Amino acid sequence: MASGGTLATLFSACGGGSPTSPSGMASMLGVVPGRFAGSRVQVTVAGSALADVGGAALVESTAGVFLLARTNASAFSAVDAVCSHESCTITGTDGAVYVCPCHGSRYNRSGQVMAGPARASLRQFATTFTDGVVTIAI
Repeated sequence: MASGGTLATLFSACGGGSPTSPSGMASMLGVVPGRFAGSRVQVTVAGSALADVGGAALVESTAGVFLLARTNASAFSAVDAVCSHESCTITGTDGAVYVCPCHGSRYNRSGQVMAGPARASLRQFATTFTDGVVTIAI
C-alpha cells in the first residue's frame, strides 16, 4: 500500500502544474440525452446549446457518449466522447476545442488531436438533421 506522500505525488502528476493537465480555461459542456434506436442515436436540439450555430454538447445514450457540435444551420459534427489517451469521457470545451478533463488532451470539432498526450483522433459519426432532431449513425 502506498504512503500518503506517494499518493500525493501520483495525483499531482496528473493535475495542477503538470504540462499535460487540463487548461483552466475549459468550461463544462452541457449534457443532452440521446435516444438509441437501432443503429442510431437521436437528439432533440431545442432548448440546448445545440440550438445555436457553434454550440456543442455531450450526448449521453445507452449506445455510448458522443460530442455533438452544430457547424451551421443544418449540419452537425459528431465524434466519440471517449478520449483516445486513457478512455476518460471528454466533458470540457475551450472555444471550438474539446478538452479531456483527465490529462488535457485537446481535439477539434472533427475529433482530430490538437494537443496530447492523446495521439489518435476520436471516431467520427455521420449525422443528419430533420425537424429539429439530429440523428447520429453508429
